[in-house]
Amino acid sequence: MSKELIIVESPTKERTIGKILGGNYVIRSSYGHLRDLPEKELGVDVKNGFEPRYEMLPRAKKVVPDLTRLAKKAKSIYLATDFDREGEAIAWHLTKILDLDEKKAKRITFHEITPEAIRESFKTARGIHLPLVDAQLARRILDRLVGYKLSPLLWRKVRRGLSAGRVQSVAVRLICAREEEILKFVAEEFWTLEADLEKSGQSFRAQLHSCGETRYDKFAFRNREKLDEVLRKLDGASYTVQRVEPKEKRRQPTPPFTTASLQQEASRRLYFSTSQTMMIAQQLYEGVEAGTEGPVGLITYMRTDSVSVAKEAQQEAVQWVEAKYGKSYLPAKPRIYKTKAKGAQEAHECIRPTKVSRTPDSLRDILNNEQMKLYELIWSRFIASQMAEAVYDTVTVDIAASDYLFRAAGRTLKFNGFLVIYEETDDSPKENEPAVLPVLTAGDLLALKELKPEQHFTEPPPRFNEASLVKVLEEHGIGRPSTYAPIIKTILDRGYVRLEERRFFPTELGKVVDRQLQQHFKEIVDVGFTAKIEEHLDDIASGKAKWRETVMDFYKPFLASLEKAETEMETVRLKPVETDEKCMLCGAPMFLRENRFGKYLACSAYPKCRHTVPLDKTGQKIVPQNTDEKCGKCGKPMVMKSRRNSRFLACTGYPDCRNTISIDRSGNKIIRPAPEMTDEKCEKCGKPMLKRFGKRGPFLACSGFPRCRNIRKVST
Repeated sequence: MSKELIIVESPTKERTIGKILGGNYVIRSSYGHLRDLPEKELGVDVKNGFEPRYEMLPRAKKVVPDLTRLAKKAKSIYLATDFDREGEAIAWHLTKILDLDEKKAKRITFHEITPEAIRESFKTARGIHLPLVDAQLARRILDRLVGYKLSPLLWRKVRRGLSAGRVQSVAVRLICAREEEILKFVAEEFWTLEADLEKSGQSFRAQLHSCGETRYDKFAFRNREKLDEVLRKLDGASYTVQRVEPKEKRRQPTPPFTTASLQQEASRRLYFSTSQTMMIAQQLYEGVEAGTEGPVGLITYMRTDSVSVAKEAQQEAVQWVEAKYGKSYLPAKPRIYKTKAKGAQEAHECIRPTKVSRTPDSLRDILNNEQMKLYELIWSRFIASQMAEAVYDTVTVDIAASDYLFRAAGRTLKFNGFLVIYEETDDSPKENEPAVLPVLTAGDLLALKELKPEQHFTEPPPRFNEASLVKVLEEHGIGRPSTYAPIIKTILDRGYVRLEERRFFPTELGKVVDRQLQQHFKEIVDVGFTAKIEEHLDDIASGKAKWRETVMDFYKPFLASLEKAETEMETVRLKPVETDEKCMLCGAPMFLRENRFGKYLACSAYPKCRHTVPLDKTGQKIVPQNTDEKCGKCGKPMVMKSRRNSRFLACTGYPDCRNTISIDRSGNKIIRPAPEMTDEKCEKCGKPMLKRFGKRGPFLACSGFPRCRNIRKVST
């Protein structure tokens, strides 16, 4: 008897859904896209309405025959790829590649990989939603036109191998613009005055606030001389409480996570990169073995810009909170959040746990360290979003001294509410938090311990970190939830920016490319223009616009700018800077170069000599340190070297001996066990899988490496 075929896009999803549905279905993975525009040519017929020309990807040779055979035998076919434009496009490509009958092939989607959600999806099976496919196609073609038309120009004018992208170039522009602000910034001096006061042995501080009708702003005292006049008038003054204004302040919980807010909070709190966050979130979504429950998806779909919550999930959260903390920790009525992100897709749901009762503590023996941290973050944020607000008792105190008024503010937590489980992090300085004041009443005479004049200087705007860059991209409507991580990865991989102490710095290459694009393709790097394109793509997805017209509206002015730049763009060759340093291996001069990790010295005899010397932030050489350690392979001395975020021992017999030993933060050697052969077979090439041990724990890797690079986590 023929079975029903379900096609998903990842092996993990295949295993999870397969165990949920059992033997009544055949589930297979397409391993993502099976065809795409050709890699080494434009692949878009500009003269024929931007008609795309697709080519089968290499992995399709192994996947398509099996899918074709199963599709012919299947009673019905369900395309269960991801719940977004990319997933819709993968499903559409599958219908074309496998030549599927529209009546036989149906599209099913689910926001979470749970038995209930999957079974429910069959009741709402539908056809391919072509507007979503068109929106993905339009984005792909726009990016291809920019990349394949503009990149060759940069090759000729700057350096071979460069690339430009429609959205990545805007991200580089934002980082370069911030760097320009910092370089142009001139610090301004200003002074503040605080009074260190005391009542009944408890001291507190109050800041100079006003004099009569004149209120002092931040720059009221530009120099010490002006403040000295105030100090002279305050000499011998008594300090009396003039007014005490108590208030009750309520603090609302933050909404559950969207893709952007998850990336920002994981960056701030867990120090995860955006790519790392999305990779781990994908694992949690696609499913893990949850003990006696079997395989199940732990979170809802992780690419979303919506904060809406399913009513069933909200009720489950309310029941859990009431059982754990009592009714006082619940709001008067269920919370409803509205998305503020520009162009948000409200059809999706927020990122939340698929089951509230599946607490982080219940999964500690199942998830690895990184999965545990991210799941706990998502779970806690969701629960907190459904809880009562926190309540503070605040007080503002005005203190009279001569003709001047000082002001102090205090705050005490009256009811913790949602804070019992979660508090959002931010970049604001902790010293600005209100203090706890003594009990004060009008007319109280206070003792002055000290007047503290303090000099300050304004600071330049901070450089972007991953969290703040994602935030500004989201605020301006640049890109979509699924694109933030690839944007950041691309600009790092291209060497246009580098991360130093978790902040983005533009490289010299990035500055040159940005300057060229800004002069000749202003619209390409314009924030407003790029956001407008995203709106047009949203219009295509909702059926309000045609993709060919949108692409044409972009392409005509872009082509005119391209033709003009061919003759007007200045040729700027970035050459390495020769130094007085000599290579310790061959004696050739050393060049000063720069990559995504910073500046370094490289031998000018490359590729014959590949010797490099890293430099620290001040431009000093980072020299390997001699140790008493001997190489376990050749017996030669080993030296301590530093890489980007870690240290390691390296054999001095390099390049003949390439033995290295990693060092942990405590300075101890990290000795990992030798690989172990397992009985498991690689699903890609059929060869045995090896159990290997990395810095994040054990994992399975194909023994056919490097020809086959398949890896997967160890089943628990």
